[in-house]
Amino acid sequence: MNDYEKAFQLKDPKYRSSILTNGLNKSGERALLYATGMDEEDLKKPFVAVIGSFSEMVPGHMHMRELAEQVKYGILEGGGIPRETGTIAICDGLCQGHCGMRYPLPSRDLIADSIEMVVQAHHFDAMVLIPGCDKIIPGMLMAAARLDIPAIVVTGGPMLPGNVGGNPLFCSSELREFPGRVEQGSCTVEEMKKAEEAALPTVGSCAHLGTANSMCMLTEVLGMSLPGCGTAPAVSNRRKRIAKQSGRQVMELLRRDIKPRDILTPAAFRNALTCEMAIGCSTNSVLHLLALANEAGVPLDLTARQETGAAARAVLL
Repeated sequence: MNDYEKAFQLKDPKYRSSILTNGLNKSGERALLYATGMDEEDLKKPFVAVIGSFSEMVPGHMHMRELAEQVKYGILEGGGIPRETGTIAICDGLCQGHCGMRYPLPSRDLIADSIEMVVQAHHFDAMVLIPGCDKIIPGMLMAAARLDIPAIVVTGGPMLPGNVGGNPLFCSSELREFPGRVEQGSCTVEEMKKAEEAALPTVGSCAHLGTANSMCMLTEVLGMSLPGCGTAPAVSNRRKRIAKQSGRQVMELLRRDIKPRDILTPAAFRNALTCEMAIGCSTNSVLHLLALANEAGVPLDLTARQETGAAARAVLL
């Protein structure tokens, strides 16, 4: 290697991102990176994608920028350079009762595809994925399995329950009964309005065991998020600490070359199926675990789920 080649050997070639930073002929790529505010010391470090699904329209995603900031602190502490980007988020609750319900499930694959595109195009070394609800979580998990670079998922977490009519554990699924109560005469219009305002008091995924919270917990059981991430409330300081710890931990995964397919093993899926049956997850979780297993190259079908479910019931009984 001659002197000018040594001058532009900025990063260990084992890193995927070295294709952007190393070599005499990468002047244009380095210039673009300098344009983002990086300096030469930054170019020597691994690049980590921080991919969230922030949306002002979806309560489960409104706090994603806060979590992303904590993740980035952790990555910086771990010796990486975080670069934040995003993908779409659709709220299943807002889609109900009209043509919008045609879109959430297809959005899952669109999310996986969009993450694949940006990570492959920019040759990130690792990634932290920050989803919140329903189809976004499995979409990001599918991308992690497909790309198979070091990755951690930081789910957005559940919102706090509402307090309606003296019930401190009121959730949005109960609110669906109120129109019928009004028509029946057991509830006034004003009472229904007050219930609507109090039912969902914070950001986060709706406080019941729908697809969002089911997938949050299954992501942890699968080993793709840190302990406690599946249930820590969206507005808790614990959630922020988990986000920062995840940023540090993804750098450890990168150093040890631990990838999603090392984690998403047949045993991990059996654990997830057992958890699913034990806690009564959303039936949508079946669709998502099958799709994720396909991306991870793990044989899984409905027969395996039935067998695991029978075993789980036997233990519980």
